Amino acid sequence: MSPEAYLEMAETELEHWWFRGRREVLSSILRGLALTPRSRVLEVGSGTGGNLDLLAQFGNVSGLEMDASALAMSIERSHGRFDIRRGYCPDDIPFRDAFDLICFLDCLEHISDDVGTLRHMHALLAPGGSIVVTVPAYQWLWSAHDEFLHHRRRYDRASLTRCAQAAGYRVERVTYFNTLLFPLAVAARLCDRLLRRGRSSGDAVPAEPLNAALYGIFKSEASWLAHHGLPFGVSLLAVLKADS
Repeated sequence: MSPEAYLEMAETELEHWWFRGRREVLSSILRGLALTPRSRVLEVGSGTGGNLDLLAQFGNVSGLEMDASALAMSIERSHGRFDIRRGYCPDDIPFRDAFDLICFLDCLEHISDDVGTLRHMHALLAPGGSIVVTVPAYQWLWSAHDEFLHHRRRYDRASLTRCAQAAGYRVERVTYFNTLLFPLAVAARLCDRLLRRGRSSGDAVPAEPLNAALYGIFKSEASWLAHHGLPFGVSLLAVLKADS
């Protein structure tokens, strides 16, 4: 991502409704996996560290981040509680451990070789371990937001499934999410295009009443997603297992 995007993330990811809502969804998914306090957890693309405390509820957490400034911010914010190392995907990864859970939380869309990166994770995944992936959905929703964040692509259910299978994984589940706010997101993206905005209109933290309302709507999907899927949405989530 651009340096400006990392700075913005550091400023907003603890309060912005989207980050908070995604953490609620992730928590509901991770509670359904066979994780223990001793599980080894790796977040690939840990950014400025906004997900590390959440992941720490499910095991011993490590992080991989390519950007030196983001890595420094995450270490400072977490007071050095996590093992966060600098590296690059697909194959410059400074870990040799067997992880029970590897997370790509809105990271895979930034990586040129997404299939090769997932394939490389086989060597780091413990027997029976899981990979959890979240990515932005629908290439037709491409906007200034994607440009600012240096995305390389958006996915749909079929393209994410093909990517995972080409890398040698079995797709345990794949679902869209952020569904209830999908019409609002489409309207915002179309408005950005029509007005030729250089930035997405939804990046900043909105006024508190609106921020709380959007968070509540997004959060309400979490309990449903723990056991069921959704047919469309702004984002996609997949749980992968290594093909035996």
